[in-house]
Parts: sequence; C-alpha cells; structure tokens
Amino acid sequence: MDKLKSVLSGEEARREDRTVLEAVNEASTLSWGTRLKGFVACFVFGAACTVLGVCMLFIPKIGLTLFIVLYTFGNICALGSTMFLMGPVKQLKRMCDKTRALATTIMITCLVLTLCAAFWWKNFGLALLFVILQVLSFSWYSLSYIPCVREAILKLVSVMLK
Repeated sequence: MDKLKSVLSGEEARREDRTVLEAVNEASTLSWGTRLKGFVACFVFGAACTVLGVCMLFIPKIGLTLFIVLYTFGNICALGSTMFLMGPVKQLKRMCDKTRALATTIMITCLVLTLCAAFWWKNFGLALLFVILQVLSFSWYSLSYIPCVREAILKLVSVMLK
C-alpha cells in the first residue's frame, strides 16, 4: 500500500533521482541514542585495541606484528566511531573538506603503509615509522575539528623555530 501511495503521489520519481550517497544516508538513519551507543562502543573497542596492541609490543617475536595490527585496527575503529555521530555521508564529506583533505590522505596512507611494511615488506623499522606518522596525522586530523587550534599550533611552532 505504501508503494502505491508513493507512486501516485510522485514520490517514487523523486526517489529514483537520488544519488548513491543520498540512498546510503537515508538507509542509515538511526536515533540519537543509537548513534551515541554505536559511537561509544566503536570508540571504546578501538581504544581497547590500541591499548592491547601496546601491551602486545613486549611479547617476543610476534609482539611487534600484533602491536601494528591492533594499533592500526584501533585507529580505524576510532575513526569509524565518528561516523555514528554524523552519519557516514556527512563524515566522508567532512573528511574531504579542503581543511582536512591532506590530513585525511596522509592518515589513510599511513594506515595502509603500516600494514604493508609489517606484512608485505617485513620491515618493522619502517612500520614503526608509519605508526608514528599515524599518530601525528590522526592528531592533526582531529585538531581540525576544533576551530583555530591548528593555526595556533603552527604559530607556536614558528615562534619556537625563530
């Protein structure tokens, strides 16, 4: 019956003109309580993976590999947790804003390169370098959501270097 109403009222034609992003956004409408629960669960799980990864660092032979996997997975979960608050489409649009595009690109590149260095190239020194770059790029990306903080940090660094 709902389908018939939408066809007769002309809503069906408007639904066919939707983009893929609009369809995804419409399909992911959650209540605020559910979004908050999803955010907290995903963020806590990501933080737990990160802490567990740091603890695994001290296990001989496989500790570094476990650290790299858990740390990277924790960062991915923490980043994904914000999609619960804003919705996936809005989050992806914000990630690609001109103020965040470079930080987002570096962050995602470092996530991928960390795993490549650990598993494909088997170069753990390079993997640790990419982990450090992950921390820096994720921090810089996160600071972009707080107005004027990145500019203040850049001014502070320029004053310190003079």
